[in-house]
Amino acid sequence: MVIAKTIMIQGTASGVGKSTIVAGLCRLLVQKGCRVAPFKALNTSDNSYVFPNGQQIACSQAIQAQACKIQPSTDMNPIMIKPVLNKYPVLIVNGEPAAFQVDVKKQNQMLKQVVLQAFQRLEKQYDYILVEGAGSPVELNLKQNEFVNMGLATQLQAPVLLVSDIDRGGVFASLYGTVALLNSEERNLIKGIIINKFHGDPQSFFDGTQILQNLTKIPVLGILPSFDLKIEDEDIVFGNEDIKTKESFACYGASYVSLLDQELDRLAQLFEKHLQISQFLF
Repeated sequence: MVIAKTIMIQGTASGVGKSTIVAGLCRLLVQKGCRVAPFKALNTSDNSYVFPNGQQIACSQAIQAQACKIQPSTDMNPIMIKPVLNKYPVLIVNGEPAAFQVDVKKQNQMLKQVVLQAFQRLEKQYDYILVEGAGSPVELNLKQNEFVNMGLATQLQAPVLLVSDIDRGGVFASLYGTVALLNSEERNLIKGIIINKFHGDPQSFFDGTQILQNLTKIPVLGILPSFDLKIEDEDIVFGNEDIKTKESFACYGASYVSLLDQELDRLAQLFEKHLQISQFLF
């Protein structure tokens, strides 16, 4: 049995574009004839994709499944924490509300097994698994027991691409600081850096690229320009209360699915033009 090749996308912070980059890479691999699936161990989101049987995952993984041209599965997002206004958050495990309250630290080993089992089911079915991290991999107060960023990458021995959003400012500090705070085993897993949301000519950041490579000893694989994409990042994909509880993309009509596919194709073309990552994808 062939086991899928795994590639992990981590970010220097939340909202730097991890979800969008996973979606674009998924569609790019599909265009190359590969069988691909997305995976995110734990997602904190109140924006659910709900299956006909009532199970749910985060919307961003459903969008990524569409990028792969496959049906969403609860294995793609085995754990979801749903914030509830003025109430304790709801823990969703394998698509179902858990019978206990959220205490990730206390339930760490059980949840870690849920994650690994879901991943193992996926990797037997596909050529590639594109894994998305959550937040930053160097939240030091949480790092000891985490299983969604470097905790998962080291378990899987997955190559990691590290993303930073230059539009926020502080790209040198965020990238260098992230790499510096990793231990040597974790640092060795990072195979490349992606600069996201660059305004202007990417060539104008050539000196910055060289500085980053000298500081981190990690190659910069590309600079993605800021562009207007009709797919919102992270888990505000739809941002509409009525849509949050729909059962499938078919509920939005063929025109919506067609528009989504066009945007995903455009995203894949952009990545193929601006990212030098063929050595990691093929």
